[in-house]
Amino acid sequence: MTELQFHLSLSALLFCVGLAGVLIRRNVILALVGIEFMLNAANLNFLAYWRYGSRTVSMDGMMFVVFSIAVAAAEVAVGLALVIALYRRLRTARLDEMQSLKGCTERTDDERS
Repeated sequence: MTELQFHLSLSALLFCVGLAGVLIRRNVILALVGIEFMLNAANLNFLAYWRYGSRTVSMDGMMFVVFSIAVAAAEVAVGLALVIALYRRLRTARLDEMQSLKGCTERTDDERS
């Protein structure tokens, strides 16, 4: 097994772990962690193809990774803000209990007080 195959296999394993985390877990935070695993697997692919490719002098792979990390940081910030807003509204962080993401729903008298 060459080094490129090893890195790609590791990336595929990391991506599968992240995908399983998104599909199996019921907690919003753990689903976000699974998405982060998948983004890191993509970063590992970018770096592996850049390192073992024919044009290692250019910094194309590194630039893809830097932009991907910036997107991941923005995704975490927006995702956690959504989790906090949903938790304040619904008092739960479980995905299966979040039935509707509509903005304004009718509240009962118990919820208003």
